[in-house]
Amino acid sequence: MITLTIDKWLTHHATYRPHHLAVVFEEQRLSFAELNRSVNQLCHALQQAGVRKGDKVATFLPNSFELYELYWATAKMGAVIVPMSPLVRGNGLINLFNDADTHLIVTDIAHASYIDDVRDSLNASLYWLTDAQKESWDNYYDVKKHVSENEPKVDSIIADDVYNIMYSSGTTGLPKGIVHTHFVRAMYGSLFANAFRITPESVVMHSGAIIFNGAMLTFMPAMYMGCTFVLMKEFNASKVIECIEKEQVTHTILVPTQIIGCLKYPQFTLVNLPSIEYILSVGAPLLEETKREFTAKFPRIFYELYGLTEGFMTILDRTVSDVKMGSVGRPPIFMNLKIVDNQGQEVATGTVGEIIGNGPLLMPSYYKKPELTAQTIKDGWLYTGDLGYVDEDGYLFLAGRKKELIISGGVNVYPKDIEEIIIKHPAVQEVAVFGTPHPDWGETPVAAVILNSKAVTSYDIVRWTNNNIEARFQKISDVYVLNEFPKNAAGKIVKSDLLKMYRGC
Repeated sequence: MITLTIDKWLTHHATYRPHHLAVVFEEQRLSFAELNRSVNQLCHALQQAGVRKGDKVATFLPNSFELYELYWATAKMGAVIVPMSPLVRGNGLINLFNDADTHLIVTDIAHASYIDDVRDSLNASLYWLTDAQKESWDNYYDVKKHVSENEPKVDSIIADDVYNIMYSSGTTGLPKGIVHTHFVRAMYGSLFANAFRITPESVVMHSGAIIFNGAMLTFMPAMYMGCTFVLMKEFNASKVIECIEKEQVTHTILVPTQIIGCLKYPQFTLVNLPSIEYILSVGAPLLEETKREFTAKFPRIFYELYGLTEGFMTILDRTVSDVKMGSVGRPPIFMNLKIVDNQGQEVATGTVGEIIGNGPLLMPSYYKKPELTAQTIKDGWLYTGDLGYVDEDGYLFLAGRKKELIISGGVNVYPKDIEEIIIKHPAVQEVAVFGTPHPDWGETPVAAVILNSKAVTSYDIVRWTNNNIEARFQKISDVYVLNEFPKNAAGKIVKSDLLKMYRGC
């Protein structure tokens, strides 16, 4: 029987290319053979602690070697990994850990106190600490000390077995547990290795948090292909550039705010970093002005991905990134895309509607939320809640989220259209447009900006923008100047927080 699962990937590479460098984290550098032995020990330790197939192992960790190997230990033994954001606190932790039916929580000393604060309300039965000794916590490395490095005996794992639950970032409401099976993650490995041209000789670097689904776009292909994965502790633009040069990185993912940060450094060019073959922008639309600046420095390197953790994506390939500059690409092979109206009927080419899609990456469900699942997946199609249109070549162009749509005087106003204008102002470093209530028009657009010049005022930006916008209904009523945007741990701008800040100012 053919089993499309990910539990044997590491064992395969440890057998057939044992000495190839598998993972780099700070000073740690492990071959596939070394990594496999460490992961085997972790599997045995988990089993001795009573963790069985299907049990939920929740992490409350920043990027670390322990977090990395927990992904592969749970894969090998059939447990379910549930990575949680280390930025969550209080009742948020209670709700997430208990909603996930967590059996074991793994964290570090820097975050253990937040667990201790709510521990009496948690249903978990095991607590492991990765980097210190602490009363009432088991130590991660102590439980690994005296166990075997041999392959663990595990129950049979099949494609439909749950591998992990990813909780949504919460930018559009309460977090939801998105279920991914072994089959879905196997498809991540094979499909994206192909789409991104990842080979066994590639060196994949990740500087963002690997608790988020976007990291899986290269995390899974790296292990599928058996190439080197370089994990940074956290994003830092200058260190990213240094790491690319030092490790001869070929592939990396950056969210738009990180790309903007890197572009400030003159050495961030293909001439200075010739090993780079691929930089993927993901997580939010990259505005066209920034794309042009980036692709001028990295010709035929840029990819962009639009997608949802729930399981639909489009990819703008490097071969067309200059001719389809405003697009976020086309669905990769095996995936399908439609643009529909509010009645679910497909609309004409060039018409804005809701983006829906399907394919082999589709989640089976939201965890324990059948009604929400049924609202989101209808007749096998994922309703994304995002707005866009396709051109005559089938390329997708984003207009924004349904919930971020501004309706001013009965007219639909798409924030991205206004953002594309404002980012062209030489003093604007970053921009986010959102709607605020208006007594006459219902809503009116407001632009939050980060400026790179103190000589420019908010009034200057309002006047310049409205002089450059043709449609009256798109004219902004105000500009809100900030030094930093509110962002979640994935680096995404949280527009709902911007609105709260603006209305409170």
